[in-house]
Amino acid sequence: MKSLPKSPKVLDALIPLSFLIVLLVINIRVFGTDGLSGSNQIVLVLSAAVAACVAIFRLGYSWETLQDGVVKSISSAMSSILILFLIGALAGTWLLSGIVPAMIYYGLQVLSPVIFLFAACFISAVVSIATGSSWTTVATVGVALLGIGKALGFEEGIIAGAIISGAYFGDKMSPLSDTTNLAPAMAGTDLFTHIRYMAKTTVPSISITFILFIIIGLNYETGGNVEDVKTISSVIQSKFNITPWLFVVPIVVLVMIIRKVPAIPALLTGALLGGIFALIFQPDIIQLIANESGSYAYLSFKALMMALYGEISVVTDNDIVNELLVTGGMSGMLNTIWLIVCAMVFGGIMEESGMLKVLAESIIRNVHRVGSLIASTAATCVFFNVTTSDQYLAILVPGRMYADVYKKRGLKPENLSRTLEDSATVTSVLVPWNTCGATQASVLGVATLVYAPYCFFNIISPFMTILFGYLNLGIRYYEPEEELV
Repeated sequence: MKSLPKSPKVLDALIPLSFLIVLLVINIRVFGTDGLSGSNQIVLVLSAAVAACVAIFRLGYSWETLQDGVVKSISSAMSSILILFLIGALAGTWLLSGIVPAMIYYGLQVLSPVIFLFAACFISAVVSIATGSSWTTVATVGVALLGIGKALGFEEGIIAGAIISGAYFGDKMSPLSDTTNLAPAMAGTDLFTHIRYMAKTTVPSISITFILFIIIGLNYETGGNVEDVKTISSVIQSKFNITPWLFVVPIVVLVMIIRKVPAIPALLTGALLGGIFALIFQPDIIQLIANESGSYAYLSFKALMMALYGEISVVTDNDIVNELLVTGGMSGMLNTIWLIVCAMVFGGIMEESGMLKVLAESIIRNVHRVGSLIASTAATCVFFNVTTSDQYLAILVPGRMYADVYKKRGLKPENLSRTLEDSATVTSVLVPWNTCGATQASVLGVATLVYAPYCFFNIISPFMTILFGYLNLGIRYYEPEEELV
């Protein structure tokens, strides 16, 4: 009779985790921000191999069992992978059609350097609340705002930080967001109680973020000037047919998402509409991208396919504009998807073997005060973002782990749901090998470690929720009669 696998000890779980951390540190020192090109993926695969060896030779798991865990883990990321492909396709057709260039052109007319960072954060927040999706926000208005900021002379890291800060604020506070629905479901409270309670920590965090970006904007010495902005606007207008009609496509996509159309069909619709508008408004760009002679139908088919699947660029005599008018299509997302798959392999083995659970349980045993309980919850969420590379697992697993603990301490479930969002949702984008960090780095073309120091909202949020815990601010307890129910 085959014996059952042994339960892992903390030391067992620390072996692959320590290997991962050490190898990532070495990898970052050697490759820097180029780690997404392949070295981070190899690190995750090697760490998964170490985790598998521990699970098989020390704990008695079979490879078949671990493989099932890997498949389940990768399956959980499939929707994200499909969304990534469609974001690449949408970026391609929105460049080809002139939608993104139009956003940049009109944005340069109204946004000044002094208010730009605040405006980028605020606009991203509003759009993300409306759509419920930080990914969609970054892939649409975020890309345009990045172009505007670079044209105004800002460094790309700080622009991306402003965009991501606003996008993740909206993602947290929108009732349409999947994480905003997932967190209260795991904790055992309802959606609108969760949002109202979360506002107590989230509003101060975004307020501080706005103030920081206003201060930076007032004191930032941009490399651009008024003449540069005029030149960039002129170059864009000379290459593309710029018209307000191009905004019909992003408006349609936003309306679809607000009306709760799932992200995949909404993004596909946006990509295809972008292609149609390219045929109508940008015949010269179609011919430029196709780069050969033939009928318009032939050139259109070739240019549209190239925009959907591969890298296209519109070359001008201005280097700044050339940086703005390039996109990688679906193929530009392959490194990110490769990273996600490798991360899911590592997370799947760690989860299936019970090694992640034993690490988290060891933390809970040392928690006694409310403040330390909330701090431990936040730390566990960050830990799962780093080790499982997935924000959903960083909400799901700690949510299951801590739900009974909070109840036994007399704390209402909204305390837990708020902490899950304040830590798991927002910090996922700060981890280079997390699905969120890898995605935003790929979509914006800015390495995670370059933009992370400027994601003020994402950095402040977990500290804010811990501060509220230790100061006993806004902590909701069960009434004696409620605890008996």
